[in-house]
Amino acid sequence: MLEKRNIRDHKRRLLAAKYELRRKLYKALCQDPDLPSDMRDKHRSKLSKLPRNSSFSRVRNRCIYTGRPRSVYEFFRISRIVFRGLASRGSLMGIKKSSW
Repeated sequence: MLEKRNIRDHKRRLLAAKYELRRKLYKALCQDPDLPSDMRDKHRSKLSKLPRNSSFSRVRNRCIYTGRPRSVYEFFRISRIVFRGLASRGSLMGIKKSSW
């Protein structure tokens, strides 16, 4: 199940990267008040015809080990639970448990 979620998220990331420039262009043209309304409507319809999964708002940061969607450190792309376990074992370079 977790592989399915991670694969789905990866596909969404690829689609978002593929359509990023086109989506930004259509959005800018839709919001431009200097353009005539029929042209803005035309670009708005083009924007709505793009795949839904090509939007960056549908991408979710997930842990690459467990697929957990919450409390994921973006730099490492792992959840806090996995991070703590790896850090305790010394598997993460430059990370050590603090004590004072």
